[in-house]
Amino acid sequence: MYNSYLKSRSLYIIILLLLLTGTSKAQQYPIYSQYIFNGLILNPAYAGSHVQLSASAMYRNQWVNFDGAPKTLFFSAHTSLMKERMGLGLIINDDRIGSYSNQNIYGSYAFIIKTPKGKLAMGVQAGLNILSADFRDLNLDDIDDISFASVSGNLKPNFGTGVYFYNKTLFAGFSVPFLLNNGYGGLNLENALNEIRSARYYYLNGGLMLPLNREKTVHLQPSVLIRGQEGAPLNFDINTSVIFYDLLNVGLSYRNIDAVVSYIDFKLSESFHFSYSYDWTTSAIRNASSGTHEFMINYRVRLKEIHDDVTCPKFNYFM
Repeated sequence: MYNSYLKSRSLYIIILLLLLTGTSKAQQYPIYSQYIFNGLILNPAYAGSHVQLSASAMYRNQWVNFDGAPKTLFFSAHTSLMKERMGLGLIINDDRIGSYSNQNIYGSYAFIIKTPKGKLAMGVQAGLNILSADFRDLNLDDIDDISFASVSGNLKPNFGTGVYFYNKTLFAGFSVPFLLNNGYGGLNLENALNEIRSARYYYLNGGLMLPLNREKTVHLQPSVLIRGQEGAPLNFDINTSVIFYDLLNVGLSYRNIDAVVSYIDFKLSESFHFSYSYDWTTSAIRNASSGTHEFMINYRVRLKEIHDDVTCPKFNYFM
């Protein structure tokens, strides 16, 4: 009886984590804090907006000290081609929560139109979600219970789209990065998860670049992100940062569902930037966790045969 209780308790802790990080439908695409520096996380139309080749590696350790909490590795790269008329991108992430792991591999394409007011990009992405589950670390009284049979490499294709407009002083974007509600009904997971499904997301965001002095060496950069997600309440981030000489970016975010976020970015060299953010958890999870750490390093380089005669934006600028 006690072992059955432990088994059920372990399962429902996992379910709780799934619900807190996404919707009641499934393990979901993770929430990042540093999309501010890497919009490809949210929108395929962002591909090529840095002009030169831009590659980022990110690690997110969510809800530190909370057993089974999410840990995410993320890699992205994108570049413009054909004199900024198109952009290509790639994202790969490995997200682990409880006994579950979810990998995403997506390629993105953006068609970029130059207008007198700025650049308008229309993007699409397509790829695979790979869901796995390993219950061997759970304290099961029946190791042959098919409800806890491990799942390996369950592949589901998906695709999405977005639009993105940007110039020297503002940006605005809207995207639906995952259009298909893929189901995983054959995974034999307890009755509480008869059929888990991926949710559809809607992202609407925008921001400004406002100079604070005549020399335009210090800027204020406010922005907002609104997330719509099937099966979950509408939520939003309000972000504000100050940029000093394009060397240092310091900011705060308010996320209405979960956290207050502090973030900082350093220019290490002409090619490298390092970013760090800390999420101060405001939900009930704060009683069991020590917040969330997120690290990112970005590398940018001109490819001689592609970017020789084009102007590349600075790290914190939209163009």
